[in-house]
Amino acid sequence: MQPVEKIYLDLYDANKEVIDNNSPALLNEMRSLAREEFVQHGFPTTSSEYYTRTDIKGAFDFDYGINVQNVHFPIKDAKGFSCGLENMPHTQITVLNERFEASLSKGLELLPKEVFIGNLSTFLEQYPDKKEQLAKIYGRYAEVDIDALVSLNTMFVQEALIFYVPKGVKVADPVRVIQLVRSDVPMLLFRRIMIVVEEEASLEVLICNHTLDKHRFLINQVTEIDVAERGELKLYDLEESSKKTYSMTTTVLRQKEESNVLINALTLNNGVTRNNFWTRFLGTKAKLTLGGLAIGTEQQHVDNFSHIGHLRPECESQELFKYIMNDEAVGAFAGRIYVAAHAQKTDAQQSNRNLLLSPKARVFSKPQLEIYADDVKCSHGMTTGQLSEEALFYLRQRGISEKEARTMLSIAFTDDVVQLVELPSLRASIVDVITARFDGKDSVHCNKCGKVCF
Repeated sequence: MQPVEKIYLDLYDANKEVIDNNSPALLNEMRSLAREEFVQHGFPTTSSEYYTRTDIKGAFDFDYGINVQNVHFPIKDAKGFSCGLENMPHTQITVLNERFEASLSKGLELLPKEVFIGNLSTFLEQYPDKKEQLAKIYGRYAEVDIDALVSLNTMFVQEALIFYVPKGVKVADPVRVIQLVRSDVPMLLFRRIMIVVEEEASLEVLICNHTLDKHRFLINQVTEIDVAERGELKLYDLEESSKKTYSMTTTVLRQKEESNVLINALTLNNGVTRNNFWTRFLGTKAKLTLGGLAIGTEQQHVDNFSHIGHLRPECESQELFKYIMNDEAVGAFAGRIYVAAHAQKTDAQQSNRNLLLSPKARVFSKPQLEIYADDVKCSHGMTTGQLSEEALFYLRQRGISEKEARTMLSIAFTDDVVQLVELPSLRASIVDVITARFDGKDSVHCNKCGKVCF
């Protein structure tokens, strides 16, 4: 066993009783199996097929603190975290480090009374009859043998944020989730999210990720999503933290018959980002739109991986990831579409388009199709290039400076991914942030909460 893995195993073994005592029973049921998987496989290396461009073991090989004692880290000014989605009623959920904080949240009364958003422990206390339903999701969707990111998260996590929308309930207004990192020392955080959208229900969620201190942080997050028959989910994940933040996120989605899901992951500012998307269609005539945008400067690193499993007939997936890399930033994309033999009439489209703004910027792309059915409509494509000199010349001829012209063309390049965000005010905020990034103003953030971020 390698020294890095042994450090985490020893820490877990020494604190297992404390971790169990701080956690709801549902989270404890999978720990032993997760430990076995972690012992057997350890951290993936860059020789692994799925991790050739991101050094996972190197990210974890650092002297982080882990909050096994569930110590509360206070913040000085809760008023600083006010959502900037103007003129739009919404519920704001605040997660401080690893737990939902009711005192920092607002607008919960705007939710339909049947809807629950909060800590898993509270949900199970109020709805003990739902444990069996959740037990079929927790650790079964994000299986502990996916990789070490999932097994290690399952070993250490002590709480989960759960969104529960029962059958037929439609949440009309968007739910805003602000996830904050606050610590006086470098920290490794384990976050778990469960989203359950039952039959004919609907939910729209925006997650914003911010870092409040200048230490090095590693966030290991696992999200499990269950969308039932004719359910609808729109999920926007906006990453705007610091250059010392390492973010490793695994999102696992299961869709039932005629469900409709939109996921859009936007990395606007971070140090190292790795996003894993594992999705499966478990019912016919379901639709998935998976989008992603990465803007990298200096030495930022953004790596997106997706595996879309078409296991039922007549399902549709549309996938679009775009990267704009400047300075010495590195981007990576690997996407696989799997179509089972009985998944006839599948429509699966995958596209990765990249823009390099400097000679030292790099993007590595690996789109893949694995098709065993014969009546399908599938395609994948990748393009990488620079800004069009003809377009720049055209704008310069009309009195626009070269810097302004480059910014305008770069923003135009992002448009089709930004348009996947169906909240107009959020789209406008994202465009403002993107414009600021291209103008070299890294301190500009998407919303009012940005005034305490960097």
